[in-house]
Amino acid sequence: MNSINLSECAKACVLCSLTCTSCAHLCLDEDSVEMMRECIKRCLDCADICDLCAHAQQRNSPFTKEICELCAKMCDYCAEECSKHEVEHCQQCAEACRKCAAECRKMAA
Repeated sequence: MNSINLSECAKACVLCSLTCTSCAHLCLDEDSVEMMRECIKRCLDCADICDLCAHAQQRNSPFTKEICELCAKMCDYCAEECSKHEVEHCQQCAEACRKCAAECRKMAA
């Protein structure tokens, strides 16, 4: 059986997707869910584009570069919101998003 080789970008995308999904879920448990509304939206959007980006890379999609560019933008957008919240899961999410954005920019270059 052949082993699956994931690029550093695909790994960062998968990790970011899982982190964003977890962050959105944990935001729902915060005392002021209303204050977390934008964070939840951005996290869910970011998780979706990160999944698409990782899958596109594994399939060698001809649109990988464009998807990576969009993923980097979405990760920056999510990190911007998450970094505003002091809770640990938001801070971890912001960091995962920043790392993913950096890897996506390398892939898109």
